Amino acid sequence: MKGTGPLVGLRVLEFVSIGPGPHCAMLLADLGAEVLRIDRPEGNGWANPVVDRGRHVITIDVRTDSGRDLCLEAASKADVVIEGLRPGVMERHGLGPEAMIERNPRLVYARMTGWGQTGPLAQTAGHDINFIALTGALAAIGQNTGSSIPPLNLVGDFGGGSMFLAFGIMAALWERERSGRGQVIDCAIVDGVASMMTMFAGLIPSGAISIDRGRSLLGGAAPFYLCFTCADGAEISVGALEPKFYRELVNLIGAPAELCDGQYETSNWTERSTMLAALFGTKTRSQWCEILEGTDACFAPVLTLMESQQNSHLKGRQTYVEANGILQAAPAPRFSRTPGEIRQSGSGEELLQSWGVTARSASSRANGG
Repeated sequence: MKGTGPLVGLRVLEFVSIGPGPHCAMLLADLGAEVLRIDRPEGNGWANPVVDRGRHVITIDVRTDSGRDLCLEAASKADVVIEGLRPGVMERHGLGPEAMIERNPRLVYARMTGWGQTGPLAQTAGHDINFIALTGALAAIGQNTGSSIPPLNLVGDFGGGSMFLAFGIMAALWERERSGRGQVIDCAIVDGVASMMTMFAGLIPSGAISIDRGRSLLGGAAPFYLCFTCADGAEISVGALEPKFYRELVNLIGAPAELCDGQYETSNWTERSTMLAALFGTKTRSQWCEILEGTDACFAPVLTLMESQQNSHLKGRQTYVEANGILQAAPAPRFSRTPGEIRQSGSGEELLQSWGVTARSASSRANGG
């Protein structure tokens, strides 16, 4: 399963988990890395034919001596290990970073958790909603009244999780080129989301921005950065933050020019949001698309995932491609000389053999991702 991409030749050993770990491994595989995933005998737990794509998969019982020894041997040939278990679990199986890095000093051992390897909550269970709740992100998302609204699990698992994990792995590999040594990455979703909140943390003290619901410029309080329901019940989004773009929006939709006066005065926002809501409710989403798409009014229809896959812009960029009979996101980002690709998965035993490891007492299976 040789592929293309800037990471061709990179060897990654992934211990099966859910959420950010598999997504990070998918990103690496899409860009050419050889990823061997260790599955449990009892199964994956949350198999996903898209996120699990591009792997070689082998089933190993790491609780056995032979299973542990095989994993250690594989790690001795790898560049990166990815694991997403609670702190201490890998150590109890004899597969912690000390044991692996002792055998392979160049190994980058990447640990993905929600709370992190240390801290009072490190050993407790949690999910995306809990991690973003603790970092101040969740409190800022929602309407002026009512409870906070979880933004799927995009902000925590994938924004603060897999993206920071991939970034950390690349940074550690870059440093290894100078030092010749690997290291352990403690990637915690709470750390990543806290980093993602730095723009707000830097602007709030000066009064330049608020993330209080009802006053948040980017949180749905401003009439020029908001979603509206159309005559057919479908939604559109406008994000005309800058005055010149807001003027274009107001002009194109036939709204009173006075709406542009005092654009950032929060005392105007509720009334003007109501006015715009009434106006946008007079036409269907497709009618507004005809008027606003392709302009500088900062407009886009609010699409479902299935609608998104058929959107003319995304089809034009081939953002979605068909692989294994499933329409799915193409590898990202894009590279001019070494493009990534979605590859067929293969035999874990064959990959181990190419690494110089013999999978003696383990059963392997090709994954259909």
